[in-house]
Amino acid sequence: MYQYTDFDKQFVQLRAAQYRDQLERWQAGKLSEDEFKPLRLQNGWYIQRYAPMLRVAVPYGEVSSAQLRVLARIAREFDQPDAALLQQARATQDQLGDIALSNGKVLGSALGYGYGHFTTRTNVQYNWVPIAKSADVLDLLASVDMHGIQTSGNCIRNITADAFAGIAPDEVADPRPFGEIMRQWSSLHPEFAFLPRKFKIAITGAAEDRAATPWYDVGLQLVKNDALAATESGPLAGIGFQVRVGGGMGRTPIIGSVVREFLPWHQVMNYLEAVIRVYNRYGRRDNVWKARIKILVKAEGQRYIDQVEAEYQQIITQDGAPHTITQAEYDRVAACFVVPTLTRHIGAPVAELPQGDKAFDRWLERNVTAHQNPLLRAVSLSFKRPGAAPGDASADVMDAAAALADQFSASELRVTHQQNLLLPWVHVNDLPALYLEAKRLGLAQSNIGLLSDMIVCPGGDFCSLANARSLPIAQALTERYQDMDELHDLGPIHLNMSGCINSCGHHHSGHIGILGVDKDGKEWYQVTLGGADGSAVSGPALPGKVVGPSFLAAEVPDVIEAVLDTYRSLRQSTGQRSETFIETLRRTGLEPFKVAANGARHALPATAEAV
Repeated sequence: MYQYTDFDKQFVQLRAAQYRDQLERWQAGKLSEDEFKPLRLQNGWYIQRYAPMLRVAVPYGEVSSAQLRVLARIAREFDQPDAALLQQARATQDQLGDIALSNGKVLGSALGYGYGHFTTRTNVQYNWVPIAKSADVLDLLASVDMHGIQTSGNCIRNITADAFAGIAPDEVADPRPFGEIMRQWSSLHPEFAFLPRKFKIAITGAAEDRAATPWYDVGLQLVKNDALAATESGPLAGIGFQVRVGGGMGRTPIIGSVVREFLPWHQVMNYLEAVIRVYNRYGRRDNVWKARIKILVKAEGQRYIDQVEAEYQQIITQDGAPHTITQAEYDRVAACFVVPTLTRHIGAPVAELPQGDKAFDRWLERNVTAHQNPLLRAVSLSFKRPGAAPGDASADVMDAAAALADQFSASELRVTHQQNLLLPWVHVNDLPALYLEAKRLGLAQSNIGLLSDMIVCPGGDFCSLANARSLPIAQALTERYQDMDELHDLGPIHLNMSGCINSCGHHHSGHIGILGVDKDGKEWYQVTLGGADGSAVSGPALPGKVVGPSFLAAEVPDVIEAVLDTYRSLRQSTGQRSETFIETLRRTGLEPFKVAANGARHALPATAEAV
């Protein structure tokens, strides 16, 4: 993982000290609320439905065991609401009412605390840290080279990458050094500190896109031009970027447009400068809903691309190409991504497992991934389990995961886009022992990529923007689909859920998407089918299609079951292989699934009306 330089360390510590001064001046009345707001946002502090929310940056998802223990400490000592606030928040939540399911179970909102939440952007969020203690938390983060910079506000947000970056066998080149150069360039860029809206970049270096790059404001995929490679030398010979611009979810889900099929790697910063300059110049500041770059690209089309090209040429010819990446600069940054010294080896003792252990075999199939080093594997720890919201980790669980990393993965982990943790440096001989220990901790569910491996945002339980709660729906689905035989029979299914149209749960890209909507102050849920994130199992990125009017909360689990029953009845098999959910849906079309979903509606009171 990236090893902070002396400059990095000093910068983070100075920023923490600067924020403490800003906080104290605000507390003393020397800074107004309007003056303080952009300063706290620059450091990751939002005000949510009931309390402040801290978003901690985890660049490229990489986190050490020492850092994870500090994150656990923050959960244990600081993510703690006072009794009066918690009582008030729970009383407010109670007014939303319980959700009575058709199976007799009743769901509500418990509003837990003392945990961190892994996000789709590989950050870690806390929901209850008081602003009065925010400077103390930033000091604690700085002690282990962590911070909240670029996680919030209308800036270039933290750059995300494939969770398997640097270790994936299908990798053309490691995207992390390029991501780090972008991070350093954008952190203090004066022109891009106050953009029309937030701006997100995703980067991948693999043949398979596991970073959902078409769904981002800028999506970068490393590619290799063999003809060019024959004329160059070195590890980056023939390497460049396919550049997409204008992707995004929200009210208008749009797949990013390919504006460059091949951009030489050393010019990527100059080209990004042009892309964001044009956006910063013409982005809509008069309408928050139309301020994203996707709206500008959609409205202007080729004119936007022409403007970017003209700006790029000016940067090259008139400005002197100030952001051209030299080989020396690339080498400097790449050297900071250090491959750890592995303490386990071929001779390490191998734990004994019963012959033909079905659960272990399934774990190997779903949770264990190939590695560039044939002696190693990358292992996913599932944070989709009963009793916890998707992506949530208590202080004790984070400490336990840190201990696993120390024992089996050279003290390193990664937060994934799917809201799980990845151990990137596991020796093949250690897999049985790791499985047994992860199982003891409740982190060995063999459900990675399956239905219960849901992507879910915190929703209306915590987010002030949400129209509906997402966590109770996730709880109902998690409890319903615990039978591993059933889950593995259903096969790979991406179920994503968002509590509002901002789409933090990436519902548009799910094979099954669930979106919370508002109707006369009540919670309703829109269901979409057929979305794709660009991964191999999903195919090219595509937004899902709405199956009909929205559903009541109590109907959603029944709708999902009806959709899955339809899949079971329609799927075809060839030999030992059965069609996946998304393959069946695309072969048959939406109609039979739509009919099944709408057939699962409950009888409504005369006063109720679907939207």
